[in-house]
Amino acid sequence: MITAPPGRRPARPAAALLCLGALLSGCSTAPPAAVPERWITGRLNLQVAADAERRAQSLGASFELQGDARAGELRLMSPLGSQLAAARWSPGRAELQTSEGLRRFDNLDELSQQALGESLPLAALPSWLAGKPWPEWPYQPTAQGFDQAGWQVLLARQAEGVIEARRLAPPAVVLRVRLDPPS
Repeated sequence: MITAPPGRRPARPAAALLCLGALLSGCSTAPPAAVPERWITGRLNLQVAADAERRAQSLGASFELQGDARAGELRLMSPLGSQLAAARWSPGRAELQTSEGLRRFDNLDELSQQALGESLPLAALPSWLAGKPWPEWPYQPTAQGFDQAGWQVLLARQAEGVIEARRLAPPAVVLRVRLDPPS
């Protein structure tokens, strides 16, 4: 469970995970036809290291992801299968639905900043889960994957369905994803 230091509002676990990991830029609710039909599913774990402003945070959840950086939906589920949160995005808008209601944001960076206190590269997440750099940002190939936007994306276990993204700049963030086999 994600916790916040005294005096700070605790981050919502599901919302924090949406800031993942990871890992989707300018956004609004898209018409259903604009979102591809294929869902990517799996389990993810997000860890944010402690810094001067907060304690360390950690969250694990199952997820379903559909779409790309332009438009899509990300759902997070508890270990018992209940939906914790759903994020939907399209150009110029992002929405986060939790048990506390619907919140709207101008983009996914704003959504992640408000939910977790960190702006995470959510626009890149669909590409990263496919084992590819996001085409909107420059990247550098490495022996284990690639570096992009201050993140190391490690693909050494991609054949097993495991992808890891690490940000070393404070506060350090680690996003580990285990993808379900395609059905």
